[in-house]
Amino acid sequence: MIRGLYSFCLWLASPLLRRKLRRRAVAEPGYGVAVEERFGHYTQAASQGWVWVHAVSLGETRAAAILLVALRREMPEMRLLLTHGTATGRAEGQSLLRPGDVQVWQPWDTLGATRRFVRHFQPRVGILMETEIWPNLLAVSRAAGIPLVLANARLSDKSLRQAQRLSALSRPAYGALTAVLAQTEADAQRLAQAGAPRPVVLGNLKFDATPNGRQVEIGRSWRTSAGRPVVLFASAREGEERMLLDYLQSFRAVAQAVPALAATKIGVLDVQWLIVPRHPQRFDEVAALVQQQGFSLSRRSSWGDTPSPADIWLGDSLGEMALYYGLAHMALLGGSFAQLGGQNLIEAAACGCPVLMGPSTFNFAEAAELAEAAGAACRGAGMPEAVTQALAWLNAPTGLQAAAAAGPAFASAHRGAAQKTAAAIHKLLAV
Repeated sequence: MIRGLYSFCLWLASPLLRRKLRRRAVAEPGYGVAVEERFGHYTQAASQGWVWVHAVSLGETRAAAILLVALRREMPEMRLLLTHGTATGRAEGQSLLRPGDVQVWQPWDTLGATRRFVRHFQPRVGILMETEIWPNLLAVSRAAGIPLVLANARLSDKSLRQAQRLSALSRPAYGALTAVLAQTEADAQRLAQAGAPRPVVLGNLKFDATPNGRQVEIGRSWRTSAGRPVVLFASAREGEERMLLDYLQSFRAVAQAVPALAATKIGVLDVQWLIVPRHPQRFDEVAALVQQQGFSLSRRSSWGDTPSPADIWLGDSLGEMALYYGLAHMALLGGSFAQLGGQNLIEAAACGCPVLMGPSTFNFAEAAELAEAAGAACRGAGMPEAVTQALAWLNAPTGLQAAAAAGPAFASAHRGAAQKTAAAIHKLLAV
């Protein structure tokens, strides 16, 4: 009954989705590509036997990239069907395709679109990355006999509470899964409470990522030539850039009143600040915000062989996080200063870039705790405390060096999830 009402509401909302996609495509043209795929209509010929991987957005697609390397080792003959929900995910996913693979949008979760998707591609298995639970997609896939795996699975306390409030809808969806491969024991327990069958803990795929060594090398050479310490705000989310800029403004006002205040040590205004927004559609917005606050700005997209001098550098490029981590002495963790649950800190640690976290890390709770325990990260109550810790590290290089050395050791100590996950999926298909 409840799923019928849910399906009817989504069907009614389909015209609104089309309108939303048209509007988003103005700023992000990717949303205007192959719109009919979202409603289960495809240009490719109908086929079957796909290994279907669903990676909704950028972070999930990067996790899927790690898993796909291991899956192709286990199943060299596999044909990949890769689906996404966001333009950034789809753009990132294009590099993962091999001849014979197919990439389409995730179907809108109406009964019609999901049935057409399943009939058209008839996958051998569906691998849903991290948190992707869609009631109709799972129900239709299960009815078609497709085994469904929730890989690199995670569920926060907040998401569990939301699922429990809608348990009549969410519990059957979780119950439709064939296998649940969780990141942590806490995730497994929450997933079981949500209705997932027998979750097993295999670890976090993101520990198996290998940073782009060439990018790290270029970044470090730029750091040397910068002439002052570089602090990165990595994957900053909406509202967080203003937190940092407002804090920097307060120091600028004091410095203008008392010019010699920070003469004896490295202070806020001695730092080269680098902001990399999480979402590329916000690059121009953040650039405008920086300039409105009275700071000079230099964008990565305008750099030549080296960064151009400015108060604030803006990392307005995709696929270069390893470069930015190599360039920075340390990184503030985006998403952790607003109540957004934080972003992935594992890549920063693997690049030897110490991490300064705000209070909100529920999306990566165990990784954050482990990084802090290993000495690769430090937590502050808010932006002022994080900046204070950054300055403390810069004025005590021994502590900064120890944190930088702890990062790669921490990241390598937790590798192995990719091969375990690929082996579990291969075994499921062999049954």
